Amino acid sequence: MKSFLRALPRALSIGIVIAFLGLSGPPLQAQDWIKTGSNLSNQRIRLGVAEFRPLGADAAGPGFKLTFDATLFSDLTNAGIFDMVSRSLSPTGTPGSPQEVNLGQWATEPANASMVAFGSINTSGGRLTVSGWVFDAKNPGSPQVLGKQYSNTATDDNARMLAHQFADDIINRLGGGINGIAETKIYFVSSRTGTKEIWAMDYDGANQHLMTKLGSVSLSPRISPDNSRLAFSSIGRDGWAIRMFSLDLGRLVAFPAGAAGGANVSPAWSGDGTKLAFSSARSGESEIWVCDANGGGLRKLTAFRNNSSPTWNPRTNNQIAWVSGRTGEPQIYIMDSDGGNITRMTDGGYAVSPSWSPNGQLLAFSWNRKYGPGAPGGQDIYVLEIASMKWLQLTHDSGSNDFPSWSPDGRHLVFERAVGGHPQIWSMLADGTEQHELTYNGSNFMPNWSWK
Repeated sequence: MKSFLRALPRALSIGIVIAFLGLSGPPLQAQDWIKTGSNLSNQRIRLGVAEFRPLGADAAGPGFKLTFDATLFSDLTNAGIFDMVSRSLSPTGTPGSPQEVNLGQWATEPANASMVAFGSINTSGGRLTVSGWVFDAKNPGSPQVLGKQYSNTATDDNARMLAHQFADDIINRLGGGINGIAETKIYFVSSRTGTKEIWAMDYDGANQHLMTKLGSVSLSPRISPDNSRLAFSSIGRDGWAIRMFSLDLGRLVAFPAGAAGGANVSPAWSGDGTKLAFSSARSGESEIWVCDANGGGLRKLTAFRNNSSPTWNPRTNNQIAWVSGRTGEPQIYIMDSDGGNITRMTDGGYAVSPSWSPNGQLLAFSWNRKYGPGAPGGQDIYVLEIASMKWLQLTHDSGSNDFPSWSPDGRHLVFERAVGGHPQIWSMLADGTEQHELTYNGSNFMPNWSWK
C-alpha cells in the first residue's frame, strides 16, 4: 500500500477506509462466524481422486493425462471444503468407468473416502475427451453423485481447462451449490517488464500474461462482473485517469468520466455491473464519485477530503465501503450508495484497502492496528463481520500485507505480501489458513479476483 500511496498526490495518500467505533477487543480465533460467513464448513468431505485411465493411441496422450491428473487434484485440494485422500493412501489402479471402480477399497482404511472421483481421458484425432464420475463410496447401492463428459482440442492448456471444469462441477455438487473457482482469473499489477502494467493469471498462479502495454504506471485493476471490461487507473500526460480495457476487443475503449481534471484512481464495479465508483480530485479534494458503466450519470457522494478505495456491497449494490482520512489516519467507513448513512467501521490505527465479500456479510481489509511513531505494529489482513462487528486477524508476522480481494465463492482471498520490500501475490482461505504464494517474478501487487 505504501508504494501505491507514494505514487499518488498527497490528497489521495491518506486513502479511504471503513471503520467502526468500538473495535477495541482482542481478535477472535477462527470461530463459527467466519466459517459460516465464508462458506467454509467445519467438517470437510473426505474425497478420493483416482488417477484417470488413459485411452487412445495419440503419442501426446500421456502428457495430457499427467497435466489433467495434477490439475484436478490441485483444484480439489485448493477448494477448502475437502479432506483429500493422499495419493499414498489411495488404492492402486485407474478405474475408467463405473464398472471398474472398487468402492469397497475406497470406503475402507486407509483411504476411508466418503466420495471418490474417477474417469478416463481419451486423446484421439486431435481431441481430448474426459469422462468423469463422482461416486458415494459409502452408498454402493446407489453410488452415482455426478457424471459428466468434456471435450476440446488436444493441448496442454485444454487439459488444464477440462480439469478445471470437472473440479468446478464437483465443488458445485458437493459444496452446497456454490460454484468453484478453478476457472476464475486474478488480475494484478506487475513491474516485471520494467513498467507497472496490468497482468492476469489463473486462480492458482498459472498462465501469467500481460494485459496492458502502456509503458507508464497502471494500478488498481478491477474486472467487471461479466468479465468483459477491465477498469484501472493509469498516469498519462494529463495526470491520473480511470481507463477501460475491453477483453472482448483486446484494446482500450473510451471512458471520458475517468479523465476529467484532478487525479482519478481506485475504480470499483457494482455487483450488477451497471455502475462504477472511484476516487477523484476533480472538485479540489479527493472524493468518492459514482457514474454509470458507460460514464454517464456522474455524481459526487462524499464531501470531505482524502477519500479513496471504494468497494460495493455486491449482494445489494446499495452500500459502499471506502477509506477516509477525515479524522486523521485512514479508517474504513460504510455509506449508502447515495452518500448517506455514514458509519465508521474501524477504531484507529491505519486501515486501508477494503474488499466486500460476495454474500455482503464480511469486509476484508488491511490494518496496522498499532500504527504510529515507535509503534510495534504490522500491516495485516483482517476480516470483519459487519452485523456483529467481530473481526479476525488472518495474517501474522509475515511481512506487510495489503490489497485483499475475495474469490467469487467467498471461501478464498488473494492479497499482496511484501517481505523485504519485494511484493508478491498470495492466496489463502478466508479463515487465514492454507496461504500460498502465486507469483515469483518481479514485483507484483494489487490483485483483483474475477467475479466468475
